Parts: sequence; C-alpha cells; structure tokens
Amino acid sequence: MTSLPGLSEPGPSEPRRTRRIHPAWIVAAVAFLALVGAAGFRAAPGVLMLPLETEFGWSRGILSLAVSINLLFFGLTAPFAAALMERFGLRRVTSIALLLIAAGSGLSIFVTESWQLLLTWGVLIGLGTGSMALVFAATVADTWFVKHRGLVVGVLTAGSATGQLAFLPLIALLVQNVGWRQASLLCAAGALVVVPLVLLFLRNRPADLGMTPYGSPALLEPGSAPDESRAQDKSTAPKTGPNAARRAIQVLAKASKVRTFWALVAGFAICGATTNGLIGTHFIPSAADHGLPETAAAGLLAVIGVFDIVGTIASGWLTDRINPRYLLVAYYGFRGVSLLILPSLLSATVRPPIVLFVVIYGLDWVATVPPTVALARELFGADGPVVFGWVFAAHQIGAAIAATTAGLVRDAYGSYTPAWLGAAGLCVIAAIVSASITRRPRAVVAGGMLGE
Repeated sequence: MTSLPGLSEPGPSEPRRTRRIHPAWIVAAVAFLALVGAAGFRAAPGVLMLPLETEFGWSRGILSLAVSINLLFFGLTAPFAAALMERFGLRRVTSIALLLIAAGSGLSIFVTESWQLLLTWGVLIGLGTGSMALVFAATVADTWFVKHRGLVVGVLTAGSATGQLAFLPLIALLVQNVGWRQASLLCAAGALVVVPLVLLFLRNRPADLGMTPYGSPALLEPGSAPDESRAQDKSTAPKTGPNAARRAIQVLAKASKVRTFWALVAGFAICGATTNGLIGTHFIPSAADHGLPETAAAGLLAVIGVFDIVGTIASGWLTDRINPRYLLVAYYGFRGVSLLILPSLLSATVRPPIVLFVVIYGLDWVATVPPTVALARELFGADGPVVFGWVFAAHQIGAAIAATTAGLVRDAYGSYTPAWLGAAGLCVIAAIVSASITRRPRAVVAGGMLGE
C-alpha cells in the first residue's frame, strides 16, 4: 500500500507502529498561518491611500513614499532575517516580526503628520514584514524539507495571497462604512492573533525533535542519538560562527562574484516593481481615477489574491519538474503583455476584459518565487536562503522605486498610463535576463557557495 506524504512507514524488519504526521507538515501549516496574519497590511495601502489623502491633504507622492520606505525596509531586512532565523530560530524571529507589524498598524491610527506615517507604515511594518515574507518561506522549506521543497515554497508563498484575499474585502468595507482607523486595527489584530500559534507550534529545526527533515534518508525517533546522516545534514543543527549581520554580508560578498546572482537580482527587482510597487500600491487609486468604486477595485485585487494561490502552488509543483529558467521567462512574458493592455481595460464598471486581466495577473503574481528559490539553492547550496534574502531585497527595492515613481507620474500627468507601459517594457527585460541564466549542475564548494 502506498503511504501518504508526511506519514512515517515502518521498514520491512521494523514492528508496525502507529502512523503519524511528520512534524515538518505541522511547521509548514503554522508558517502558512503566520504569513496569512502578516499579510493584512500588504493589502492595506492601496485602500487606505485615498481616505488619508482626503483627510490630511497629503499628496499621492507623499503617501507613495511611505509605502516605498515600507518596501525598502521589507527588502533590506530580509537577508539579515534569514541569518537571524538560522542563528536564533524561526519561532523567536517570527514572533517579534508579527509584534512589529501589529505595533505599526495599531499606532498608525494616531498619526497627524506625514512623518509619523513614514515611521509606522514605513519603518515598523517594513521591519516586521521583512523579517518574514518570502525569506521565511524559503527558510522553512530548506530547514524542514528535502522532498517537495518547491511545492512547500509555493504553498507558503501563497500564504501572503491568502492574507490579501482574507483582509482586502474587509478593509475596503471598513474604510467605506466605518473608517480607515478601524481597518488599520484589523491589520494589527490579524498579526497579533497568530503569535500564540507560533510560540506553541512553530519548531525551529528538526534536530530539536531528534529528527531529520521530511524526505531525508533517516527519520530519527525523538530522544535518539544523532547518527551520521543527521550530522551531515546542515539544516538540522543551529548555525555557528559569525553573527547574523556578518554572515549576511559575507554571503553577499561571495554571491556578488557569481554572474547568475546579478541575473536573479535584476529579474526579481522587476518582479517587485510590477507587483507590490505598481499593482499592489496603485491599482485601486488608478481604478478610482477611472470612476470605479474602491470596493469594486478592492474586489478585483482580491481576485488577484485568489488566483495567486493557484498560480504559486502550481508554480511550486512545476519547479520540481521543469527547468526554473524556462518558467521565469514565461512568467515575465505573460506579465508584460498583461501590463501593456491594462490602460485600455480600466473603466467605471467591471467588464469581462478586466476580470480576465486580474485572473492572468493573479496566476503570475508571485509564481516567480519557487523557481527563483530553486535557482538560489541550486547555485549557492547551504547559503541559498540568505542569498535569496538578498535577491528578495532587490525585489523590494524595485517595488519601492516603482511605488514612488508611479505616484509622482500620477501627480505630474494625472494618469498612471506611462507607469503601466514602462512596467511592461521592464518585464521584457526580465524575460531576456532570465533566459540568459545558464544551466549548470548543482555543486557546492567551500562554505556552500558555487564558484563561477
């Protein structure tokens, strides 16, 4: 009889014992919920931008700057967070990150000056979200799984989309019927409610339970002595050596000598510009410029979240089977075509073409993550999660630049059309760069880094 994934099965000479779920799947489930809880604010800026503009008279450019600071901290925190998770464990870093997100969302209801928004939206929430997000997903997958890593990264990445799906309609309704402050408190509550689950059930590493990652050749019984396979598995033991900041910088110094690292950086920067930076931040205000109600625009953005779940999980499954370079070329190509036609689709009513756009864009939203994580692991071995942290930093730098640039374009021209068309051109560049990544066998050398 074929055993189900995640269930331990006795060997031919072992006495039959009760099957149980491998703890890796419990960790993955809690990680998914943590990502859902942290995603509340990711859905908020596009909905909150217009009420804040109306109440305080702040320009679209100033509000976009707050989002850009958030995205910058989001990205630049990521590689250091990956190193901190290696050194201090997933549980501690994740709990602190969720508390920072809750603090930033909750304190934002007291803002009266634009600099206060830069501090709450920008710094606090940026630090919190940057300590989790996609680097968190990559670290969980690399620490707890040998089999199905691509699928797990896809499912966890979809956690952010699930949070967007869960929060965005509620945020839009609260803003319309009650006020933007209550919507901010909802985001804070979403992050806080997950903290107890993280403290209770999110285990740091398999070695804490006397086990190896799921799919590793040997599964150890809790309390058993370590064996050779466990000693050789770097993901089951805490990292020693340099502190988190030094390790992150050392990994960057080594990775920067590899040409493919810069190809991943360039492609992922464009990915961030065309997702979080443009659509995530400015789709709702742009739709409102065309007369579409905010709740309807928020509903369309939530549909992107629905199909993002499908697309990201499917991308994880495909990444385990298809050359990830080909996947990236296809994803960026489809995204560029979608952005090229977006200006002609926006109107005062929801028509079938715009629905088709959000479906396609949703399938493609962060489908780029599993193949990018796979390439980082293939080329950089044990340093893969930290390398991906730096690649993700580029993602958020691209998003920050795009968020501010699009706001300034709107202020200058009264329309987002130049921003959409420019982003379409960037996607073509990302597809070309991804196609240039050479196919190389996975080889790990000194310190877990592949030489060029």
